[in-house]
Amino acid sequence: MSKRVKTHVKKNDEVVVISGNHKGETGKVLQVFPEKEQVLVEGVRLIKKHARRTQDRPDGGIIEKEGPIHISNVKLTTK
Repeated sequence: MSKRVKTHVKKNDEVVVISGNHKGETGKVLQVFPEKEQVLVEGVRLIKKHARRTQDRPDGGIIEKEGPIHISNVKLTTK
């Protein structure tokens, strides 16, 4: 039986990063991982991923995507 974890943010909330390397940056929550206590924030902690060649991406290349941030490092912005 899985236990539901309560979080203070949810998808599409506007948040600001309050600590860590990305302190002060703001963005919209794209995804919440309650079990890992992490969130993905749009435009914050962009990581580069090397993609191999496929039919969809014949040249391969480097993709930038958001990386997870610990949920305690973000807070809701006031509207």
